[in-house]
Amino acid sequence: MLHIEPKDVTVPEFHKLLLGGVAPRPIALVSTLSKDGRPNLSPYSFFNAFGANPPIIAFSPARRGRDASLKDTYNNLIDTKECVVQAVTYSMVEQISLASSEYPSDVDEFIKSGLTPIKSDIVKPYRVEESPFQMECKLLEIKSYGEKGGSANLAVCEVLKLHIKNEVMKDGNIEPNLIDLVARMSANYYCRANGESIFVVEKPGSNIGVGFDNIPEFIKHSEIYSANDLAKFAGISSIPTIEEVKKFKTELEKESFQINLSLEKDFFEYQNLNDYKRMLKISLLLLSKNKDDKKYLEYTAKCALQNNDKEFAWKTALLQNII
Repeated sequence: MLHIEPKDVTVPEFHKLLLGGVAPRPIALVSTLSKDGRPNLSPYSFFNAFGANPPIIAFSPARRGRDASLKDTYNNLIDTKECVVQAVTYSMVEQISLASSEYPSDVDEFIKSGLTPIKSDIVKPYRVEESPFQMECKLLEIKSYGEKGGSANLAVCEVLKLHIKNEVMKDGNIEPNLIDLVARMSANYYCRANGESIFVVEKPGSNIGVGFDNIPEFIKHSEIYSANDLAKFAGISSIPTIEEVKKFKTELEKESFQINLSLEKDFFEYQNLNDYKRMLKISLLLLSKNKDDKKYLEYTAKCALQNNDKEFAWKTALLQNII
């Protein structure tokens, strides 16, 4: 591993590495007004939400790296104590990149970027019509952490009102594939939160997992299960008993599946279809021919885990103990 202290490299070098590891970062598209009413619009990827009661967000209009000067967003916040913070979507990302240009203070980034200003309901800065998620905010405080180039200025804001477009909502939630957000990576890289890049991780909630220490050694030492797979095993609240596993096997044997004679080929075809129930049926048939080859059970359990069927995965994995 590399071992780097800030004193050992230049600020730009440390900044580059920091942003490469602290990623992907959501982008705050921040709209402000100067004290004499000039609009300003600029994106910031040092940004996140930190509470809901009251709703708190924060972002950092850090000092410019080249000369440590303060940005217009910072100055406007100090003067007016208001802003609107918008989400950035894939359809507007090039316009956002354009808005990040360091235009003079008297230049309106709405005009330069082609984004559309619309009136807010509570605060004076404009909202961005193209963004499907807009937050009207008041500044609570700015914490400054230095006066050198790249020094942070943490703007802590309270959200006064949300504006969310109906087309990104589904069943009361903002649906990731509908809002199509982008996030910032290092250098010129971005990340699109859409399609196959979105996946589900079940939260433990009140369910207390058994933990890695209770996973049987033959499961932990498998060459097929990944660390993520083992964590899913560890996340179940109770491990199935041998009696439950035997009952599971008996019930499975009662079910009828149409299977061709090429068992191994069928197995991997069903794996591609995420049909772990047929995979298990074939696994048992293959084991009847060679009881030492239990990798098919492990592949089946892994497939069940990937489809968040932890109980099925556990019972499949534990079949190794009764076959």
